[in-house]
Amino acid sequence: MFSPLTQMLIDNHGYALVDKKSGDDFLKQNEYSVLFFPGDAERLAESDDVAVILPELMKVFGDRLMPAVVERGDAERALQLRYRFNAFPTLVFLRGAAYLGAISRVQDWQDYVREITEILSHPPSDPPRYEFPEGCVTAGMATESPQDTSAGEPQDTSAGEMQ
Repeated sequence: MFSPLTQMLIDNHGYALVDKKSGDDFLKQNEYSVLFFPGDAERLAESDDVAVILPELMKVFGDRLMPAVVERGDAERALQLRYRFNAFPTLVFLRGAAYLGAISRVQDWQDYVREITEILSHPPSDPPRYEFPEGCVTAGMATESPQDTSAGEPQDTSAGEMQ
C-alpha cells in the first residue's frame, strides 16, 4: 500500500505501476525511464517529499523520461537488489533496461537537475556495488585493523556511476 501522495502519481498523473516482470516490459518500451522506489512512507517522510518532487522533475525532463512507481514488497526488494541501492526513497534512471544511475533521498532542486542531467549523459553501466555505511559491521564479517590501511584505501567508483 502506498501513501496517498504516491498513489496520486499512479491515479492522477498516470505513472505506470511496475513489478519485476511488468518493470522489464516497461523498460523495453521506453528509451529513458525513471523508477520511483518510495519505500515505506509511514517510516520515511522523505518518500512523500519525492512523490511531490517527481512530477515537477517530469516537467523539466518529461520529454526524455518515462516515470514508473515500483510496487511495494517482493518486487521492490527484487529490483532493489538488481540496482543495488541501500536507501529509500530512490529514483533509478535507465536507458532501456540498462542502468544509468540513481538518486536516493531528498535533494535540493538544483542538485536534482544537475545530477539527472549528468546521469542521462552517462553511458550505461553496472549498478555500483553495495556499500555498508561507515562503522557498520555485519555478523561474521572480518573488520579491518587500524594498522592495515592498504585494504581500506578508497576505490574510485566515479566512472559514470552515482552512489
